[in-house]
Amino acid sequence: MAKRFFPTALPALVSALALASLTACGGAPSGGADAPFSGLRIMVPNAPGGGYDVTARTAATAMEDAGAARNVEVFNLPGAGGTVGLARLVSEEGNGELMMSMGLGVVGASFTNDTDATLGDTTPIARLTEEPDVIVVGADSEYEDFADLLAAWRDDPGGVTVGGGSSPGGPDHLAPMLTAEAAGITPADVNYVAYDGGGELLAAVLGGQIDFGVSGAAEYADQIESGDLRVLAVTSADPVEGLDAPTLQEEGLEVDFTNWRGLVAPPGLSDEDDQALRDLVDELQASDEWQEVLATNGWTDAYLTGDDFGAFLAEETDRVDGVLTELGLE
Repeated sequence: MAKRFFPTALPALVSALALASLTACGGAPSGGADAPFSGLRIMVPNAPGGGYDVTARTAATAMEDAGAARNVEVFNLPGAGGTVGLARLVSEEGNGELMMSMGLGVVGASFTNDTDATLGDTTPIARLTEEPDVIVVGADSEYEDFADLLAAWRDDPGGVTVGGGSSPGGPDHLAPMLTAEAAGITPADVNYVAYDGGGELLAAVLGGQIDFGVSGAAEYADQIESGDLRVLAVTSADPVEGLDAPTLQEEGLEVDFTNWRGLVAPPGLSDEDDQALRDLVDELQASDEWQEVLATNGWTDAYLTGDDFGAFLAEETDRVDGVLTELGLE
């Protein structure tokens, strides 16, 4: 079955984002069964405009519209592929009013950046969504289709530059590396340029600084619909409804790759605070407002909570480690 994809305007981004100091909360956050959760802050560990940012802001709006929370603040703390934000989150031990938007990219960045903080140090709250990546070029690119791009890439792997909005080991890096491997290109020869989030990557693709980009299918909906970006292929096994683009498998490459995003909290939460955050996200996931967000953005519901999500994070950490080792990229 084709995955659904509906172009839509991205949520408005805050023009100026103040990074106020985060203080641990000494008691249980307000909210629960009888009142909306109050005082929640959601950290985005990348620059504005990327997938973590869009996920956090749409989730915050849906929480408020559903009456599950009020006055949710979303703020950005970019750097080192998300590990600056990860280190900040881990340092906020016991803070039950803070979560971080994250995903596969942060798993990879924890291998490729110098940080003592790991996702194993966090409190897992929930995996929310998954979606395929897309291979995109600017409207004036010389590559009319994926076959054109692949021919040039095979001919000169280091001369054709690919960019992604994640550090090595993240989804936008793993997808082209797995694509290269399937195409008979040595991954270590690929000229990959890492950007700190989808916003920076978009500027690079549109500005012709790289030959092609890899990012989430819904992340560039506006630019795809307007024709500023052209989608050459999608990384999932199934076509994406609404996108006139083949899968990599249809192009003869054995690649089936999807990205995921979720929420984690600081370590050392009280049982009461941990349950309050889980209840909040349960209420979000069950709301009509969030289901509308999923449909509008073409995101697949991949809801997984608490200890099950923690086990998934451990498995993903092992998987990324294995892939990086296999590709000779760790």
